[in-house]
Amino acid sequence: MNQWTPYGPSIKKQSAPSRAKIVIAGVIGGLAVGCGVFLTATSGWLIVQASKHPVILTLLTAVVGVRAFGMGRPAFRYVERVISHDAALNSLRHERTEVYRRLIPLTPARLGRRRRADLLTGVVRDLDDVVDLQVRTVVPLIATLVASAAAVIVAFVLNATAGCVLVVFCASAVLVGALDLALERRGQAQVLEARAAVQRAAHLVSANPAELQAIGASDEALRWIDEAQAELEGASRRQARGRSVGLGLSLALTGTATVALGYLLFDPVRSGDLDTPLAALLVFMPLALGDVLGLIPDAVGALARGRAATKRLSVLLDQAPAVVATAHDEPGTHTTVELRDVSAAWTDDAVHLAPLDLVITPGEHVTITGPNGSGKSTLLAVLARHLDPASGSYLIGGRDVRSLSLDAVRDLFAVVDDEPHIFVGTVRANMLLARPGASDQQVAGALVQSGLGHWLAALPAGLDTELGDGNRGVSGGERARLGIARAVLSGRPIVLLDEPVAHLDTPTAREVLADLHSATSGRTVILVAHQPVGTIGAQRVVKLNDHCSYEPAPPGWTS
Repeated sequence: MNQWTPYGPSIKKQSAPSRAKIVIAGVIGGLAVGCGVFLTATSGWLIVQASKHPVILTLLTAVVGVRAFGMGRPAFRYVERVISHDAALNSLRHERTEVYRRLIPLTPARLGRRRRADLLTGVVRDLDDVVDLQVRTVVPLIATLVASAAAVIVAFVLNATAGCVLVVFCASAVLVGALDLALERRGQAQVLEARAAVQRAAHLVSANPAELQAIGASDEALRWIDEAQAELEGASRRQARGRSVGLGLSLALTGTATVALGYLLFDPVRSGDLDTPLAALLVFMPLALGDVLGLIPDAVGALARGRAATKRLSVLLDQAPAVVATAHDEPGTHTTVELRDVSAAWTDDAVHLAPLDLVITPGEHVTITGPNGSGKSTLLAVLARHLDPASGSYLIGGRDVRSLSLDAVRDLFAVVDDEPHIFVGTVRANMLLARPGASDQQVAGALVQSGLGHWLAALPAGLDTELGDGNRGVSGGERARLGIARAVLSGRPIVLLDEPVAHLDTPTAREVLADLHSATSGRTVILVAHQPVGTIGAQRVVKLNDHCSYEPAPPGWTS
């Protein structure tokens, strides 16, 4: 966590065996496409030679060659795909682990204001694009190089003129690839911006259907999605023009090289200096090589996407963490939380929590209230050690947190945000995230304590019931209670909750809060709320004002 190295694409950071696998796959791919080239060329020689009705023995070598090239092409292609995809999947596994490892110390302070869906979708797609560099760019380009070099060498051996034509053909294909790369890179930014707009609109609609319906904005929200999707389609079409230019020019070059070679070899054939079947073989070579060089536009398109993805991941992951972790001392058993003139900021250009003095004793249940922008969520981030104070001292048990192990301090806190995430999986798997190794009895006990006893009893498969997409749905109240149940199961002495009942109706919120305070009796609870209902069950209410200081809560806020 303290040794922060720049992020780079996996292809540059692979081990020597992994790099060797990619190179080997590229060479084998070159043999596969080379077989295709020589299959076409040899077939041309065989057809023309057979038209002269020669002795059958003179055709046997070509017949064997056609069979060998015909069988070699799919065989080499299969081996190449197995090797390249094995290397790519191993790289993806490593890269995902590395990216998530680097995201953890950046959460949440360095993730900006990107929505959860936008962040996760972007990272997942960017990782796919980075790894695709191996299968869709490196391997095809190596294969193209190998097959083209073999074709040029054979052409030069047979006829110098044909060799020169193929050299010009290959060089022109490289120039077309460079043009295609420039067009792809220009269109990539527009596609990404449009894709992000679609994700934002879709997340807004899917996350707030009831709210949108309540204010009569459902049709308007759907119109936002349609407009964003239309813009994405337009950007995709503009980007596709670059690919179409590359493919079109590749076809044009293939036709031009074939016609040019046929024209240049016409006189040698007519004068008898060049055998007709051999001329047919040479004329077919640029035609067959066109299929190989036609891989370049797709390869440079993947290259443009991979470079852009690497740049975006680097911007995200190369940020310095918001928390300095240098100490290794363990905190004691005394968990009094004390803030002395603490201020904090998410960015360098603003103060999001003005100087604050606050003491919370072990076992105390405190609700933090105040208007939007007063620093409630920032305060929780500081307490959870997701954000270091900009000034002042934060102490636990009388010791400054900077003198304590970061992991040990974080292990004191169970954090429940306003939208606890439910993963696709069983109830048990969702609960064990908070405490791996907990028994079924402990999991069930935490659910019962959090007010989900009747819900658990009604599940068709108990703790083995699948939740998430396509499985059993979870209501807003159940989602809040599951988040609280995780905190209960964790056994951590301090529970931090950020607007746990913000999306619930008042009766449900009252029930959830009652179960919360009952289930966490004896533990410290620090709850952020902007509604009066959030103060129910609290022993003390701290109200932050617009200047981020605090004042006693007015009468009537607690019950």
